Amino acid sequence: MAPPRHLLLLLLLGFLAAASLAFTLTAAVYEDQVGLADWHQKYIGKVKQAVYHSQKSGRRRVVVLTEENVIASLDLRSGDIFWRHVIEKNDPVDELSLSLGKYVVTLSSGGSILRAWNLPDGQMIWETNLQVSKSSKPLLHVLSNNKVAKDNLVFVLAGRWIYAVSSIDGVISWGKEFSLDGLDLKQIIKSPENDIVYAVGLAGSSKLNLYQLNAKTGETVKHIQESFPIALCGETILGSHNVLVALDETRSDLFLIELKGESISYNKVHISDLVQDLSGTVKLLPLMSNGVIALQASSTVSLLKLKGIDGLEVIQSFEQPAAVSDALTITEKDEAFAVVQHTGSEIEFVVKFTSDVTGEVIREKINIDQHRGNIQKVFLNNYIRTDKSHGFRALVVMEDHSLLLVQQGEVVWSREDGLASIVDVTTSELPIEKDGVSVANVEHNLFEWLKGHMLKLKGTLMLANADELAAIQAMRLKSSEKNKMTRDHNGFRKLLIVLTKAGKVIALHTGDGRIIWSNLLQSLRSSKSGEMPSALRICQWQVPHHRVMHENPSILIIGRSGADSAAPGVLSVLDSYSGEELNSLKLDHSVVQIIPLTVKDSSEHRLQLIVDSHSRAHLYPRSPDAMNVFLHEMPNTYLYTVDIETNVIRGHSLQKSCDNSADEYCFSTKELWSIVFPSDTERIAISETRKMNEVVHAQAKIIADQDVMYKYLSKNLVFVATVSPKASGEIGSAAPEEAWLVAYLIDAVTGRILHRVTHHGAQGPVHAVVSENWVVYHYFNLRAHRFEMAVIEIYDQSRADNKDVMKLILGKHNLSAPITSYSRPEVMVKSQSYFFTFSVKAIAATQTAKGITSKQLLIGTIGDQVLALDKRFVDPRRSVNPTQQEKEEGIIPLTDALPIIPTTHFTIFLSQSYLTHSLQVEALRGIVSIPSKLESTTLVFTYGVDLFYTQLAPSRTYDSLTDEFSYALLLITIAALVAAIVVTWIWSEKKELRDKWR
Repeated sequence: MAPPRHLLLLLLLGFLAAASLAFTLTAAVYEDQVGLADWHQKYIGKVKQAVYHSQKSGRRRVVVLTEENVIASLDLRSGDIFWRHVIEKNDPVDELSLSLGKYVVTLSSGGSILRAWNLPDGQMIWETNLQVSKSSKPLLHVLSNNKVAKDNLVFVLAGRWIYAVSSIDGVISWGKEFSLDGLDLKQIIKSPENDIVYAVGLAGSSKLNLYQLNAKTGETVKHIQESFPIALCGETILGSHNVLVALDETRSDLFLIELKGESISYNKVHISDLVQDLSGTVKLLPLMSNGVIALQASSTVSLLKLKGIDGLEVIQSFEQPAAVSDALTITEKDEAFAVVQHTGSEIEFVVKFTSDVTGEVIREKINIDQHRGNIQKVFLNNYIRTDKSHGFRALVVMEDHSLLLVQQGEVVWSREDGLASIVDVTTSELPIEKDGVSVANVEHNLFEWLKGHMLKLKGTLMLANADELAAIQAMRLKSSEKNKMTRDHNGFRKLLIVLTKAGKVIALHTGDGRIIWSNLLQSLRSSKSGEMPSALRICQWQVPHHRVMHENPSILIIGRSGADSAAPGVLSVLDSYSGEELNSLKLDHSVVQIIPLTVKDSSEHRLQLIVDSHSRAHLYPRSPDAMNVFLHEMPNTYLYTVDIETNVIRGHSLQKSCDNSADEYCFSTKELWSIVFPSDTERIAISETRKMNEVVHAQAKIIADQDVMYKYLSKNLVFVATVSPKASGEIGSAAPEEAWLVAYLIDAVTGRILHRVTHHGAQGPVHAVVSENWVVYHYFNLRAHRFEMAVIEIYDQSRADNKDVMKLILGKHNLSAPITSYSRPEVMVKSQSYFFTFSVKAIAATQTAKGITSKQLLIGTIGDQVLALDKRFVDPRRSVNPTQQEKEEGIIPLTDALPIIPTTHFTIFLSQSYLTHSLQVEALRGIVSIPSKLESTTLVFTYGVDLFYTQLAPSRTYDSLTDEFSYALLLITIAALVAAIVVTWIWSEKKELRDKWR
């Protein structure tokens, strides 16, 4: 017997309620969900200067300046960041110091900007702009004991200028410019007896000048000049209170310069007489006084004792890679310094006094991770033990840019700050879960299981208080499967493998961002010339088929043995799961361009083409199998080069072998075309192309009138933007009449310009992204004084005949006919421009597994946040009054500006939102979109000085239930429905029986 209609209606209403609950939960990200599917990590970068502030009361801290232009205050006990400022790259910070025990003083922009920051909270107290001449290296000097004024004076030396500034309010006490041409001030010395300061500078490269100045007024008391027989390189240090040590231009001799009241005398010492077997570049380490100096040559450090100007005596040499700290004042007459060096698998931390360099105060051996490389800098600090003796600790900067605090023979804490300088990113799948291993974490007992689901139910019904909400979030994090080391069926768990500037490869887990493994590549470090190597690219090398799991996937690291583009290249292959270096190869050619190919050999190695400085292409892996695969693809392989200096774009094809070379894996290139932009009217600003691994689901687009438009999906499409020469500078450097931007769409095979559009009154910087058949680019409109975002979509008109169904039935055209770039394409272009609110640092487009999900633009704003903007907002077909058919298609009515919905405190809508919520990715440089196995969801990784990772569903999670879906509520609803069905069924049976008895 069929159930009554009201039963079916009840079932339908119940399932509609459950479905609406699932839809509601997928529509937004709530405040308590932040941090469940995303993580944010803060870093500071490689430390280049550190100043301690270890007062007796309060938190002990160290203030650091890094190569990423970051000023930060760190907790000495834990390494945590108290406060941090990331300064813009156009304002590089030169030096940092402390004043009066409560101000952090910084000098930046070549000595032209002096700032003071409050030490406890990092708030800026004052800023002073200084007029300076061009300087090789500005100097900052804070007088520790100053009787000239009520507060400490800060001296700034930059080129020919010297300033004395109050450290309390930033008022300039006096400033002086010396009239001597070519003068570059190098040192400032305060006389302890009177109010005289001595400024030492070089005029040209061979004339030393000594100025005696009144510290109160800046008036010149005396000027002495001395000429040297040979040129000096400019490196000078203060060896004692009146003796300077300088290196000559050839770095083979030292000059000992004694400064007396009325005269300058000097003596020359050959470095070869002091240090044997010199190799590499000789440097003076600006570390100490009391007559002890340090000389570094390659990896050898020598300690030298100064005997006035009579000569130098070698006290001790360290053959192993070592670093020496600056001198640290212990008493009025004594200073301490530290020497840290590698000894096998350990480092030795040695502290000495300058009064007795042969003796040792402390010698400790410390075990550290060998993947950190050699020691590069050390900063010494002392403290008073309980027995009133002096104890010492040191900040150690390693080759991989990590920061360690060593104390009492152990590493107290470490920071992996190499992650602040990522240069490239790739991903790797995790291993498949083996049989017998449970996928889900087992609950402790039934009571805990019921308690957890009841809490989730209260949270869903908005009945939970603040403590219960916190317990729910902690429970979610604890029971989450996102941190497992096996792959999941949705493809959310992956390894983010990043390559840093130091040449270190680090694998991060997408679940919580923890480091799985790291490896500082030995192949990149071994540079005979002593130059710093450079890491260039990280690529997929071997990705075994999912049914052949006896081999782990591997990655390829490409770098150079030096910083110059002509330096020989280096290849390294690493295991993706363990980070172990499987193979390395030193190339006999340079690396200028890296072209990952889409084909693989039988071993599933991905083929790579590396182009050298002689325009020759080299195939890797170098195997007969790879060669056979590549020869089959070579006729369809083209490459292009963009030379910004000469303003030329060139296209090349490959020839079968290199000229005058026996290397069968080397291929010469033949120039097919070139586009020379006139330098007097246009300068190349940017060039972009599609990602080779991008998946396009549909080749056609059906518009409102049921017509079909075929996308122009050539992977050889290149977007190039040029600007006028006067508009190539900063915004505002050119008048609107002198500025223009020209956008080109170019075919990289033939060099044919498919489309060209000019934006008058436009200026860079230009940022662009190319995806499918469209390009979106961002620039500044000088006439409107606003940023703009333009879109160009290109369609293939040559396939318009394919829309005729009758021709298809009658066989009048062939859909399988090959498509070639050499046939002149009939293209149709649609474009539109919109005002945009923000300046932009980076633009990317979302990528999904099958390309079905709607695209979103991932925009890195000037505020170091990531905005997800639906591609429909930059549709060139938007109109002011769209027709009903266009509205049904999803066309949004046209407005002159792109609407940006600001983030709110409680909810962030996914259709157009800040992915980073209220967080900032400081100094944002790149955005990477990674497809997951779930078509609706893409993984987004953003890097700069900070790291941020999240999951994004541009069209919402239409193909799955979210992790936040309340299964407990669903089970209760089903149970209630079943009970209602049973009760209603019994009631219906009784009613029917009564009706039969009537």
